[in-house]
Amino acid sequence: MVGKLRREEVKMDQSEWLAVRFEEHRPHLRAVAYRMLGSLGDADDAVQDAWERVSRAGADGVEDLKAWLTTIVARVCLNLLRSRTARRERPIPDPIVSPGDGPDPEAEAVLADSVGFALQIVIGTLAPAERLAFVLHDIFDLPFDEIAAIVGRTPQATRQLASRARRRVKEAELPAQERDLARQRKFVDAFFAAGRAGDFDALVSVLHPDVVARVDLGTGGSKVARGAAAVARHARQGAGVDAELHHVLINGAAGVVVTRAGLPIAVISFTVAADRIVEIDTIADPERVAELAAPALARWGGGRGVGG
Repeated sequence: MVGKLRREEVKMDQSEWLAVRFEEHRPHLRAVAYRMLGSLGDADDAVQDAWERVSRAGADGVEDLKAWLTTIVARVCLNLLRSRTARRERPIPDPIVSPGDGPDPEAEAVLADSVGFALQIVIGTLAPAERLAFVLHDIFDLPFDEIAAIVGRTPQATRQLASRARRRVKEAELPAQERDLARQRKFVDAFFAAGRAGDFDALVSVLHPDVVARVDLGTGGSKVARGAAAVARHARQGAGVDAELHHVLINGAAGVVVTRAGLPIAVISFTVAADRIVEIDTIADPERVAELAAPALARWGGGRGVGG
């Protein structure tokens, strides 16, 4: 009886140790899942699923716990990605929206790899196995032999998956984003000021000639406009005088949450490069907007609007 109790005590200690260590690695695991899934909600579900698997299996014989946990989360994410193939993929992934004074610690941990929102959109277009290989190797430095075990291919074939993904990213011709937040906001403010004034020429002047503007309307579908003239026409037509615009950070870069009568109606992210806006991504799906804007709304406390 005494021996049995001691064995149970040791088992309890191991379970507690594993729970503590898992929580230490949770920010990293959440970041991996977000980069693969493009959704914080799905990422949290994937990490929780991974914990349930880990807690049942234990970690006996595991030498590198962080790498092992990363592979488990990756397997869960890969299953989720494959199940999505029968469903409509969101044209714009979930951005991480933070108040203008900076992200909270949890969001900061997810954004620590410095992957911009424009790249996150491209990642979302990759096939599941390509996405996994690219994210795990190019962003989180996992070796190909470990990734190969997850996707069920040889290390060489897995290397080719990452190479194809890398070519897709290169073909997207992602610009080097302006790092100075104040300069980013300067162009965002100029864009909205010109839109509200109906000044077509001023709008064109802040837009890159090949600017891309995407709008996700949820069940209403999605829209894409390309080129400075087309985007300027849409911006001039869509400028609403009754809307309030609030500075936020979207994946660490300048963006806005649009509210009307205090309710959020859109989340808009901007990619600024070489003194021009090169991408504008708008989420106007009411359910998504309410969820995405909630962290910023909770911390605003009377924060100023754009141009305020």
